[in-house]
Amino acid sequence: MIKSLLPSEIAILGCLIVLVGCSGGSEYSDLDKKLSDARNKPQGVVEPLPTYPPAEQFHYAALALRSPFEPPVIVSGDDKISGTSVPAPNQSRVKEPLELVSYAALSMVGTLSRKNRIWALVDDGNGRIRRVAPGNYLGRNYGLITSVTGEQIEIMETVPDGKGGWINRPRTMAMEQ
Repeated sequence: MIKSLLPSEIAILGCLIVLVGCSGGSEYSDLDKKLSDARNKPQGVVEPLPTYPPAEQFHYAALALRSPFEPPVIVSGDDKISGTSVPAPNQSRVKEPLELVSYAALSMVGTLSRKNRIWALVDDGNGRIRRVAPGNYLGRNYGLITSVTGEQIEIMETVPDGKGGWINRPRTMAMEQ
């Protein structure tokens, strides 16, 4: 007489049938042969990367000179633009991030204020916004921020006068509309 099977016995019997059905591998012999051939082939050798001599360092020495993309400062005769000579800027001072960007690339995009203090928001031309206040520097001509209002930034640049001296040149950066 046939004995009734328990559910666990049925599950075990089903697993055995599936395993036996999948193990008949005569139909995949061609695939096994190709894989065996691929495994037995000699392995390739990757050539090492070529070595190059290090690039020569170039030190840009014209940082204090006028940018070729800005109009020249015209000095006629012995007159200076501001009328008075000023001391040379401190060139050993650590530069602020916006001093490494040309004035033409900078733009005022907004302001922030808190407790009677106002900061200007300046785009550095690469999409990065920086917060500046009076006392900060910007532009390559030692531009010192003298005041910030809701609409503009007042800047005093110290530029070469063309005769070995330095002069102050006022600039204004207005808010973009």
